[in-house]
Amino acid sequence: MAYKRIILKLSGEALKSGSDLFDFDKVRQMAGVIRRMHETGTEIAIVIGAGNIWRGRQGPAAALDPVTADQMGMLGTVINCLCVADYLRKEGLDAVVQSAVDMNRFCEPFHAMQARRHLSEGRIVLFAAGSGNPFFSTDTAVALRAIEIQADAILMAKNVDGIYSADPRQDKTATLIKDITYEEALRLNLKVMDASAFQLCADNHVPFIRVFGLDDPDNLVKVLEGDPMGSVVHP
Repeated sequence: MAYKRIILKLSGEALKSGSDLFDFDKVRQMAGVIRRMHETGTEIAIVIGAGNIWRGRQGPAAALDPVTADQMGMLGTVINCLCVADYLRKEGLDAVVQSAVDMNRFCEPFHAMQARRHLSEGRIVLFAAGSGNPFFSTDTAVALRAIEIQADAILMAKNVDGIYSADPRQDKTATLIKDITYEEALRLNLKVMDASAFQLCADNHVPFIRVFGLDDPDNLVKVLEGDPMGSVVHP
């Protein structure tokens, strides 16, 4: 399948290893793979989680006010986007960070039309600070931005290789679902992404979501070249 414009969702964990917040060799490798993706002619936007820095209201952080905890997570995504953008520039790419929360000394404010223009002119756009609101995850951010920039697809690179009937890490009988509609996935309560984000994709007829594993970063390029790995969700 040919892609004109995609939005890629990466987890913060994709940037780290061990106890370090960043594994810069992994970040460099990721930037090189994104450069190869860009060379296919596909326009690329990126949303990155903050899991390497901040895990929201989990563990001891549960004592924090939820608004404060979520704001800290948003700031973590800004740090990640600034880091990846810098490594993309080292690969010779023109990368722009847009933030849902105004911080003009660091990045552009989010603007859908400006983001579309950047993409059409060959820049990679990284969307930081989630949706700018507490109580919404970066899943919601990727769904919103996909709709706003009129992306052909959401590519979700995860630590599992697709959508399963149950959590394959907990249920050995879980089976991989290669192709499913939004309606079926919602009815079966499959954990493609947060329910609110997934419903947003369904309601706005996002052409499709492909979920695949990032155990091998080259999978990003393989998907753009037509490899049917992982799972597809569509209207």
